[in-house]
Amino acid sequence: MARDEPQSGHDPAKNGTKRNPVGLLLVTLSQEVAIMLTEAPVQAAIPASDMERAKRFYRDTLGLTISREAEDAVHFESGGTQFFVYPTSNAGQAPHTLAAWLVADLDAEMADLRRRGVTFEEYDLPGLKTTNGVAEYPTMRGAWFKDSEGNILAVTQPREG
Repeated sequence: MARDEPQSGHDPAKNGTKRNPVGLLLVTLSQEVAIMLTEAPVQAAIPASDMERAKRFYRDTLGLTISREAEDAVHFESGGTQFFVYPTSNAGQAPHTLAAWLVADLDAEMADLRRRGVTFEEYDLPGLKTTNGVAEYPTMRGAWFKDSEGNILAVTQPREG
């Protein structure tokens, strides 16, 4: 049998695809994955070098609820979504934001977090300049802080319009 001939009585030419069963399988699988992903929730995965310390930070400092706890991860609830913290020696090495909360009142949220012991980062970089911890952009206001593991997190307030 030639390599590009259909097998198992399936004729991909009838539905406008190439007559390569392997390629057809890949196209079909990638379409199914794309469809499944569009219906699936996404969650952030945040690394921690010390799981107990990270758990205390997210639960006690940020006030989040633990939804599930296992040896390999601690899952937290936040605003109807979830994220998880997992153990690794690579925590705190990402030079970018790992997760951001969308808040209605950035100033009030920052004041509350400061009372809980959170320190906001100050940046003076091309494209990112903060004043009193806040960066102002046309579409949002944002502030960044680090968790107990050195991971960069943010709180952001979308602008109207």
